[in-house]
Amino acid sequence: MAAGNVQHVDKVDDQLTVLNPTPVSQFHTVVSGDNLWKIADKYYGSGAKNDVIFEANKPMLKSPDNIYPGQVLRIPVLA
Repeated sequence: MAAGNVQHVDKVDDQLTVLNPTPVSQFHTVVSGDNLWKIADKYYGSGAKNDVIFEANKPMLKSPDNIYPGQVLRIPVLA
């Protein structure tokens, strides 16, 4: 991460190949009227999976009932 900011380092060998890449999370910007149930239903097809989103966004979220417009939540890929 710091290679471009380290004195006397002019390039980085970026030829790394990942054999089993981890699925990429999505992100959701909270808007007025959102709650974790609705967001889980949108991304997972089931609001009951709202706890997955809550756990992925701790410690930013102190309670699943307190989300605010403008917050950006990570929506992890379900295992």
